[in-house]
Amino acid sequence: MALSPSASYKSHYQQFTPPFDIPDSWEWVRLMDCCHIAGRIGFRGYTKDDLVSKDAGAITLSPSNIVNGSMQYDLCTYISWHKYYESPEIQVWEKDILLVKTGSSYGKCALVERLPKEATINPQYVVLKHVAISPEYLTYVLQSNYAKECYEQFVLGTAIPTFTQEKLGNLAVPLPPLYEQVRIVKTIKKYLNLIGILDSEVQSLSNEISHAKSKILDLAMQGKLVPQDPADEPATDMLRRINPNAKIITDNPHYPQLPDNWVLTKLGDVVKVINGKSQKEVENPSGAYPIYGSGGVIGKADAYSCLSGSTIIGRKGTINNPQFIETNFWNVDTAFGMKPYEAVNDLYFYYFCKSFDFTSLDKSSTLPSLTKTAIEGILMPTPPLGEQRRIILKIKEYDELFRNIFTQIGQK
Repeated sequence: MALSPSASYKSHYQQFTPPFDIPDSWEWVRLMDCCHIAGRIGFRGYTKDDLVSKDAGAITLSPSNIVNGSMQYDLCTYISWHKYYESPEIQVWEKDILLVKTGSSYGKCALVERLPKEATINPQYVVLKHVAISPEYLTYVLQSNYAKECYEQFVLGTAIPTFTQEKLGNLAVPLPPLYEQVRIVKTIKKYLNLIGILDSEVQSLSNEISHAKSKILDLAMQGKLVPQDPADEPATDMLRRINPNAKIITDNPHYPQLPDNWVLTKLGDVVKVINGKSQKEVENPSGAYPIYGSGGVIGKADAYSCLSGSTIIGRKGTINNPQFIETNFWNVDTAFGMKPYEAVNDLYFYYFCKSFDFTSLDKSSTLPSLTKTAIEGILMPTPPLGEQRRIILKIKEYDELFRNIFTQIGQK
């Protein structure tokens, strides 16, 4: 198909300053010269009364149907056949291009492929039809960083980001000869496929590392991560010396084969669990101490309720994500601060919390939640202090190894 007869695109760009250089065999053209742009506006709009069940109408596509630059049809809304046939100019067909012009995802774009049945668009889209150049090439142009920068310039100063079809139609498109469009598309697909394979392998590696980290913590809490040292003071003697009132547990199925010089006791006997307090009492934008909730820092405080070296965990909602805090802080009533007594190393306790499934304590049927009593009743395996330090060093060694692996593959 030839470009639009309004081939005034050459004269249109006589005074045009190109955004970047292109080869001599290329041309700058307007998007409107490459395709017909249509949107659902005015009488073409529809209400929720026009929506129907899957078998009673056509698909009406929304921005959520574009996932990672491709069309996905797993979750679709359907519109009555009457509304579908009412606007043939926005009916969607194979090799059309959909682009979001309204809403927070403006500029999101994809080529229509493998359409499962008749479809149209919702008002957030424009559909690019009768594409006179390679639809795949044009889609890649519209998904490029260059195009995204243009969309940002097109957006009107309204509460809901939007740009007009006129502005979009005047988008400058770098146009190579057809044979080169084909080569460009082929090359991009080749590298995208390679990137997809690498992403999959990186994700697989990430899952393996996550599993390895979990296994390392499990071994650490069973006394199997580092060798025992007979010279260490047995944890039982240490605990009796530090806290004579601590109860030593001898019968527990969760840790059946702990080393002889370890001790099993209730968390409340070796750790101080601190209830959160209202942040209103101490909140000050220029305060010296961070205020922690279940999801992290939520303000600044004039005072602190927990000492540095504490582990914080959510009391409601997010309850399985312990954080180690290296400064004094104030914790609010959505979080518990937990500071070990001298029988337990701060970091060893943090690693124990990472290994423990706090959701097992949740008895709520709605919002996940924890109680201080439940936390204090957790049975905690405690090795001699010397072994706690060796466990910490070994875990840090593995963490550094994993960090180096992710650094080499460009992951966080």
